[in-house]
Amino acid sequence: MEPFRVFMLRPALVTAAVFALTALPALSQKDIDLPQLGSPADLTLSPAQEMKLGAEVVAEMYQYDYIVDDPEVTDYLTNIGWKLAAADSVNPMPPQFNFYLIADNRINAFALPGGYIGFNAGTIVAASNESELAGVMAHEESHVTQRHIARAAGDTQVADIATWIGVLAAIIAGSANPNVILGALSVGQGINYQRQVSYTRGNEMEADRFGIRKLAAAGYDPMGMASFFGKLAQQTRLYGNRLPEILLTHPADTTRIAEATERAAQYGPRTVKDSIEFGLMRARTRVLETDSPNEAQGYFAGELNAGKDTPENHYGYALALANIEQNEQALAALKPVLEEYPKQPNVLLLQGQILMQMGKVQDALAIYARNLTNYPRYAPGVLKYGEALINAGKPDQARQVLLSSSPNLGSRADSYRLLAAAARASGNTAEAQYQTANYLFERGDLRGAVEQINAGLRVASISNDDRARLLARRKQMIDTIPKDELRALQKQG
Repeated sequence: MEPFRVFMLRPALVTAAVFALTALPALSQKDIDLPQLGSPADLTLSPAQEMKLGAEVVAEMYQYDYIVDDPEVTDYLTNIGWKLAAADSVNPMPPQFNFYLIADNRINAFALPGGYIGFNAGTIVAASNESELAGVMAHEESHVTQRHIARAAGDTQVADIATWIGVLAAIIAGSANPNVILGALSVGQGINYQRQVSYTRGNEMEADRFGIRKLAAAGYDPMGMASFFGKLAQQTRLYGNRLPEILLTHPADTTRIAEATERAAQYGPRTVKDSIEFGLMRARTRVLETDSPNEAQGYFAGELNAGKDTPENHYGYALALANIEQNEQALAALKPVLEEYPKQPNVLLLQGQILMQMGKVQDALAIYARNLTNYPRYAPGVLKYGEALINAGKPDQARQVLLSSSPNLGSRADSYRLLAAAARASGNTAEAQYQTANYLFERGDLRGAVEQINAGLRVASISNDDRARLLARRKQMIDTIPKDELRALQKQG
């Protein structure tokens, strides 16, 4: 498994927006629970424009491998996100949230316009409990539901909204370097730095307020948000000039922590038991973000040798061993978790992976099939089973599994990728091009998607039905591209 690098967003991301967070003053009582709602934000950025901008950033992040394609961790984040969204009484009709695991082992999270939310791998590993992780998620969701980017852009009265978008993108791109942030904010174009900071402080406190309310309503410990930022604030003295990224973009000053703690206390003390998925997915993320598989294996071996005999450490140790092909040892390490949680899907998927690597294909496929029967709506289980069938030389069965379950998939891109692989394995070139185009389209690569369609149309043996299908899909894709962008693409072609 390739180790993470500390990625920085490329200059191309100046076409997109990220909401950067700053230090917070206390708000008066009259400000509490009174968000600025309504049409003023629409005058600057409409919801459709926000969706477009957010999608553009996501496409760039995919291009530079900033997003980790791990269905299990992504599904876990998505479940937390929608659990919080469903508990939001203030915004009962939330936007179409999309959640991503970011290939960065620094501690940070961010919200893009249009409901795209990124979680650095380091944030998941740093959370001590599920409520802390949910607290960060609730805060980021609140930035989206309260339309903070559109409101902030309008408040600065910047004539060129693209300039504002570029400034916000520069903030996240340079968030590990305060000089980059200050430089971006001081660039001309009519941006008033002090006014911008004052406005975002209000947004920050509002996101905290609404986030804590959602935490409590969703059944998490509302103290989770204050706990997470308080813990990071206490670590500040250990870092000197090398603060965690989240302390640069989400400063955790005493006023903010005190207000969050006081607000959470209004809900009374709560004892919330973490889900088994929290520990397993934190271990999985740790393996993903560690510099090498051997380093991850050493970490979990050390935890177990120190007497920390937990499902999380056994699962992480087994996954790390599996990633270095020590399959017998991996299966032995996973055994205690299998005995305690014999039907837990993430545990079964790892067992299936290990058995496939050991060459016990039929045993692995039986486990994947049983898991799908138990959890037919669990997208990672569908995807892993489909991939295993392809690797076992059963592409037609894989296609059947993927197509019959596709309406339940949380991530369509991965299903398209596997459908393309199944088609190639079956020798159906036109179908492979069609599904590859769908895969690229889902990731925001419009040009690449159309090129795949065109390649499919050039296949000599293509049937009339396949040709009609490809032509119809190409038209659908092209119709989504604004005319000015389409002209630019045509010139490049």
